[in-house]
Amino acid sequence: MPKLHQILPTLMLCTVASDLFAIEATTLQPVTVSADRTEKPITAIPHTVKVVDREHLDQQLAVSSSLLDSLSFLVPSLTPAHQKMSSNGVTLRGRTPLYMLDGVSQSTPLRNGQRSAFTIDPAFIDRVEIIYGANAIQGVGATGGVINYVTIDAPQSGAWLNKVNVEVTSDNFEGDGTHYKTSALTGKQFERTDFVFGASYQVEDLYYDGNGDPIAVDPIQGDIMDSRTWNLFAKGGLDLDEHQRLEIMANYFDMDGDGDYFVVPGNAAEGVPATSEAGPGEGDPTYNEAKNLSLTYTHTDLAAGKLTLQGFYYDFYALYGGGTFGSFQDTSIAPDGTLFDQSALSSEKYGAKLTYVRDNTFWNGFQVATGVDYLRDKTYQELAQTGRIWVPEMIFKGWAPFLQVEQRLLDDRLRLSAGGRYENVELDVPDFTSVASAGNTFVEGGTPEFDEWLTNLGAVFEVVPGLNLFASYSEGFDMPDAGLILRGVSTPGQSVNELVDLQPVIADNTEIGFNAGLGNLDLAASYFWSDSDFGSRILVVNGIGEITRQKTEIEGFELAANYYFESNLVTGIAYSKLKGRFDSDQDGSLDKDLDGRNIGPDRVNLFAEKPISERLFGRIQFSKLLDKKFKGGLPEHDFEGYDLVDLILSYHDEQMGEFTLGLENLLNEEYITYYSQTLTYVNDSTYFAGRGRTITLAWSKTFH
Repeated sequence: MPKLHQILPTLMLCTVASDLFAIEATTLQPVTVSADRTEKPITAIPHTVKVVDREHLDQQLAVSSSLLDSLSFLVPSLTPAHQKMSSNGVTLRGRTPLYMLDGVSQSTPLRNGQRSAFTIDPAFIDRVEIIYGANAIQGVGATGGVINYVTIDAPQSGAWLNKVNVEVTSDNFEGDGTHYKTSALTGKQFERTDFVFGASYQVEDLYYDGNGDPIAVDPIQGDIMDSRTWNLFAKGGLDLDEHQRLEIMANYFDMDGDGDYFVVPGNAAEGVPATSEAGPGEGDPTYNEAKNLSLTYTHTDLAAGKLTLQGFYYDFYALYGGGTFGSFQDTSIAPDGTLFDQSALSSEKYGAKLTYVRDNTFWNGFQVATGVDYLRDKTYQELAQTGRIWVPEMIFKGWAPFLQVEQRLLDDRLRLSAGGRYENVELDVPDFTSVASAGNTFVEGGTPEFDEWLTNLGAVFEVVPGLNLFASYSEGFDMPDAGLILRGVSTPGQSVNELVDLQPVIADNTEIGFNAGLGNLDLAASYFWSDSDFGSRILVVNGIGEITRQKTEIEGFELAANYYFESNLVTGIAYSKLKGRFDSDQDGSLDKDLDGRNIGPDRVNLFAEKPISERLFGRIQFSKLLDKKFKGGLPEHDFEGYDLVDLILSYHDEQMGEFTLGLENLLNEEYITYYSQTLTYVNDSTYFAGRGRTITLAWSKTFH
């Protein structure tokens, strides 16, 4: 728990803001957040929430076609993505976020394959909802928060939605540095039905750094470079009557590596990044395949409340790069040190989510939200070249009833909320024998069970119209990387039921802050701290991941401000500072800093945007990632910061459509990514430079 002197600056800032905003305040624009289960405006939620609408998402996609990378500038406490087909080392407020698609979990907590952010093309996203900090709103996996991709709907106007987008990107005008993408959407709302269909296709070749050298493809995690991606999307709805609706969503996503390049190792000790050369790599190219299907029934006037029932199915398969790693060796197949293999992850889940929300229950201003969730997740990991099972089939079964109440007081200026969620989980693992590198050790299967009450408390107070103070406490629940634990068991006589490392991770998030609108100024700030008495950190020893269960504590401060000038110029700043500590020697004292796999850099983001003319719009943005030292770690894993500048210009013509020019890393900064500088297991082959200047020209046209 933080000391008073740590909290005092934020409380003083809130008090000063209260006096300032009492002079002249305006009501902030209400934005509804569906990921909160109760569809509340942001100003009614007692913790930090951000909604990235389609307009702002398009701006970031103009300089990066990766959906995860595009969020990096807009969410400063999200670790900067490293421009690969992986979210390895990407955290939100220092912990793992839960990735969702229309409320359906895309994460694979039983064996975290770090590919959960790559399951849909951004062409089919209407907005992204981010709930910061540990919470149990959506169940397992949200110790760092929730990132929910909300898909596009048919236009409510009844007009046809016909949209085509084509874009070309060039890295330093190199022949093999040219990339293409096209997407198309069609949809319409009829009297009682509506539909949207979409398709996209993308070809990525080689990326180049600020020195003009080809960036190394990721030989293990997989890469956006040297890949082909296609996506089919469909969504349809039927209004049964004025209150009842059925909606179905289906999405198929496939990202396939081409395998046209191999890695030329650099020299991490001397700061020389790895590069790529043309030629086939070993094994099969990496790929991601994700299938999503959901059916949602809503009744907006059932006993004066709203009922939502969603059933879903999600099937995910990912192939990773390979090598002759020690963990892959088996002398019964090939001489030691010569056996090449590569791993593949399979996760299949289905379940249901029931939510009922009723306002003015029992008395005026008292809202009740209740429901129950069920999830069944079957996950395993195989060694694809030899057909060996590396991680046995694990079946997670969990059900969780929840109750959330809110009382509005003082003419709705004060909102007090409290809730609880009861997680009841069973993990079913059969008897199995580990691979040869773990000694062909027999492990007795079992069905460990866990149950836990997860609680939350919150308060929001509107000091004056436009100024809201909030405070909250919430708990989140996650499974440690069970597959990583099980595949490394090498001690005979072990039982799944006795492996203490399989106990769940419970993290909390305590937060105070405010958001406000004063005339032309929007301002928000928050301070938070998060504890986990039995957290999980991943260490890599001799190329093999190992779980350590250690107490961790994270704290941080976030600030965001936008100012709207009368000339239509908009400027903004966002700042994030994070610090994490852990108990390395199990003596109860937090003695070392969490490293770059867990904690993102401190950063400052600035932007300015303005309509230059009636048809031309411009935006320039600057991101400064600050130097960071990790106390207790090796100096070579400290972070040397870097600065990035992006420029976006768009020209709109009613007849011709919209033309967009995006320049990423405008000043062609040469830098090593945060991932490569700070992760302790980076080697000469995974020491990556960041992308240099890129130019994207896009054209889109909407037909009605």
